[in-house]
Amino acid sequence: MIEPLDPAVADDAPLSASKRQSAAVGAATDALIDKAGDGDADTLVGRTVTINRPREELFAYWRDFTNLPTFMDNLVSVEMLDGDRSRWIVKAPGDKTVEWTSAITEERDGEMIAWASEEGADIPNSGRIDFRDAQGDRGTIVTATILYDPPAGIIGKVIAKMFQREPAIQARRDLRRFKQLMETGEIATGARNRRLIEEGKN
Repeated sequence: MIEPLDPAVADDAPLSASKRQSAAVGAATDALIDKAGDGDADTLVGRTVTINRPREELFAYWRDFTNLPTFMDNLVSVEMLDGDRSRWIVKAPGDKTVEWTSAITEERDGEMIAWASEEGADIPNSGRIDFRDAQGDRGTIVTATILYDPPAGIIGKVIAKMFQREPAIQARRDLRRFKQLMETGEIATGARNRRLIEEGKN
């Protein structure tokens, strides 16, 4: 019998780094995030970046979800439906798009936002974004934790990776772009970066 993971007694490694993925998903949904409205979300992704800007500023920019397409490369648009619900349209492999409606499930001003997609999502997903002060006045540590149900199971994941639309890859890039935008006011898009993205190395 596999022992469940207990986030309270685990080491400093994030749950998304666990080799026991199903136990990590269970621990995350128990302690961190809600499951999506439908589907069988079973893939956990976590990414962290340190940004040299105040926590409140980063939170405020992210909390206005209509800002997210400025640095999320595959995000076509976010439409606010009300204060807590929003409709997302995201690029998918093969020149397609997927969409869903998300609702905020928990929020602490300046600290975290958690969400879950509602029933009928093309890709059921949920997660949270955390903002905490870095030591030594080095800005803010931003951590994204995402739980999602890859389309068509493992085959969908392989196809998505080939077209660079896999959330684990994209989350890393998007946080790096968020860091660039917040620290410099722009996002680098040099020819070398484009080549690395096309080769899947960026």
